Amino acid sequence: MITDRYDPMNLFDLVPKLSLEMDPVLAALDKLLDDDVLFQRVKDDLSRRYPNSMTRGRNSTPVEVILRTLVVRRLYDWSYEQTEHFVSDSIVLRQFCRLYLEAAPDDTTLIRWAALIGPETLEQLNEHVARLAHQLRVTRGRKLRSDSTVVETNIAYPRDSGLLRDGVRVVSRFIARAKEFVGTSVQNAKVVFRNRTTSAKRLARQIADEARRRGQEAEAGRRATYQRLLKVAESTLKQAETVQTLLGEQSVAATQRLQEGLDHFVPLLKQVMTQTRRRVLEGQMVPAAEKLVSIFEPHTRIIRRGKVEKPTEFGRKVWLDEVDGGIISRYRVLEGNPPDDREVPAILANHQRLFARPPNLFSGDRGVHSTENEVTAYQVGVKQVALPQAGHKTSERKCHERQGWFRRGLRFRAGIEGRISVLKRRGNLGRCRDKGEDGFGRWIGWGIMTANLQTIARTQVARS
Repeated sequence: MITDRYDPMNLFDLVPKLSLEMDPVLAALDKLLDDDVLFQRVKDDLSRRYPNSMTRGRNSTPVEVILRTLVVRRLYDWSYEQTEHFVSDSIVLRQFCRLYLEAAPDDTTLIRWAALIGPETLEQLNEHVARLAHQLRVTRGRKLRSDSTVVETNIAYPRDSGLLRDGVRVVSRFIARAKEFVGTSVQNAKVVFRNRTTSAKRLARQIADEARRRGQEAEAGRRATYQRLLKVAESTLKQAETVQTLLGEQSVAATQRLQEGLDHFVPLLKQVMTQTRRRVLEGQMVPAAEKLVSIFEPHTRIIRRGKVEKPTEFGRKVWLDEVDGGIISRYRVLEGNPPDDREVPAILANHQRLFARPPNLFSGDRGVHSTENEVTAYQVGVKQVALPQAGHKTSERKCHERQGWFRRGLRFRAGIEGRISVLKRRGNLGRCRDKGEDGFGRWIGWGIMTANLQTIARTQVARS
């Protein structure tokens, strides 16, 4: 049964000789998290775990503890295991998380509760935090700057041989688990349940060794080894299809989970086989949008942004809008690598919805500029639009961009580069450690919301 909170107490009063107290920023953050809107929206998501979660069953970890513990996790960039350990070990964090003298939730418990909070809920929570910053006068919403960045998914560097190896390994694991339920009803069970993982690993290593060699002979050997690896993958697929048919005849809940796993991974292995044939054996150039770079994070995209230090990135492109005061008022996970200039109408519409007025200044980089975007910004009431034009500029345009207000706008825009750098170094927008597309959305949402709450807390401490 979902519970709200533990009975309050002050742990610091129990050990007065230690003179414990919260850090000023943590104390300010503690007050911000008392907000009822944050609490209720998280509670609404957690209550959907089971049909009768609100009325039946043993008492759960309180909603207040879950909310604060998940914030602490992103505040210090800890794993779930580290969060459990350090919260349990610290009197200050026990008081902050309202855990008091109770046992800290296990890391697997935190993972299950965190998975119930949807990315859409976190977007709504961040909007509420942005409005809260406006109410507390941390931001006035008069300046707006936008930029995009790439947040990497937690995958190994993608190679066709590695993807085939992983596909064979995972599908073979499901086949082995299915033997317990359908093994007695199969004729030729030795062939159907054969595990080909060792063969796939050996061939993948052989391909990696051959890739270090040069010359036509080495290339021919590599192609031949790929053909053998593809045959192994094809045999594994035939086994999986047989097992899927047998599992479909069962009614046990455990077989349903196995069926769902095979239904998910078998099409991904087929896609990897298709792209390997096209790229390696037929010599085709497969478009980035059609490539699969991970069977574990299939939503990962190949993104090239012309960065010298990272010419190719594997993850998702994320758009950020920042207002004065250092508050990220909006974030959006983009599909693929679309042009930046498409985002401007949505940026301005969202700002007006949040702050009930257009910004006085809107700035972006050259990728955001277009004549239509400038016209749109002026039409909605923006007074100063600082979007530098890319490419050749007329003398009139050069004079326009040399004006003092335009240069000040560009200097203000440069600040979002620093904001993105700080968010990545602190782990708010670091390499995503959560799994799946929804997990990626949760990773971004918790990171941005935690960063905004921390900014508000620091501003309040500086004022006091």
